[in-house]
Amino acid sequence: MDRTLIERRQFSTGMKGKNLRYLKDSPADPAPMVRTGFVLLEHFSLPAFTQALDAIITANLLRADLFSSRTYGLSEGEVISDLGLVIRPDARIDPSIIDELDLLVICGGYRTELKIGDELVSLLRAAANAGITLGGLWNGAWFLASAGLLDGYRCAIHPEHRPALVEVARAAQITSEPWVIDRDRLTASSPAGAFQMALGWIKGLHDKALVEGIEDILAFEESRYRRIKPAQNICVSAPLREVVKLMDANLEEPLELEQLAVFVGRSRRQLERLFKEQLGTTPQRYYLELRITEARRLLQHTELSQVDVLVACGFVSPSHFSKCYSAYFGYRPSKEVRLIK
Repeated sequence: MDRTLIERRQFSTGMKGKNLRYLKDSPADPAPMVRTGFVLLEHFSLPAFTQALDAIITANLLRADLFSSRTYGLSEGEVISDLGLVIRPDARIDPSIIDELDLLVICGGYRTELKIGDELVSLLRAAANAGITLGGLWNGAWFLASAGLLDGYRCAIHPEHRPALVEVARAAQITSEPWVIDRDRLTASSPAGAFQMALGWIKGLHDKALVEGIEDILAFEESRYRRIKPAQNICVSAPLREVVKLMDANLEEPLELEQLAVFVGRSRRQLERLFKEQLGTTPQRYYLELRITEARRLLQHTELSQVDVLVACGFVSPSHFSKCYSAYFGYRPSKEVRLIK
């Protein structure tokens, strides 16, 4: 085998997240496992809970053993979710869990009764004193506030329960946002907010590429049928955004850097500086990674032949395509798994 085919290249920041699940990425200095716990209150929002948990589980698919997760109930019995599904938590909540957790999330719901016992108050305060990050889903912020743990914090709660929160959280800033991360307090008012809250928390612990990788996996059904435009997912200046759009629209016949510069009224050197400063790479490398990422998508999710794919993505020959593909993914394009039914 030609050894150049297995010489691995690293994706630059711009495209790494979208390809993270194919790269078997293992940081040189792996972070310790972060231990998460979810308290499931009666009639808790199952969608909000699963949205937050989905982000955590998907992170582990990309990099093994980043997070652990356990569920807790206020008693030994089962808990009924807002959808009527019965869940048996892993354990009953008690003070011993404080030594086992880094994040503790109170999962409430639309019909969750706003009532808190002394045991839960004591446990939440002990967790806060131990430096555990605390979270609340749907109306979970009310329980944190009732334990006196939202004073001086911004927080989110479902609109239906905002008046009740005002009564117990006079020193908190109650927002209308779907989710809020304020230092060591995480709150979300809806399932979509719970997902974004979890992503934001993960991003604070790890790198942006991991979050982009999670988003890419969970946007799978959309990406099967139409490409998610990369320009929508990067925060860059207007000239650079325009260049990325031009690249994206011209994969089959890649434009020269000089042509791109003319189209956006910049010099070649200016473009190179913009890519370096804002995307941490060169225009040529970003363009190649954009094309190789689209090639991977086409191989997985269409019936196009390998030749059709390499032509659609602007590669000059099968050997050139195979060399580039192998360099990034560690195997030839002919070995790519077809995911279409």
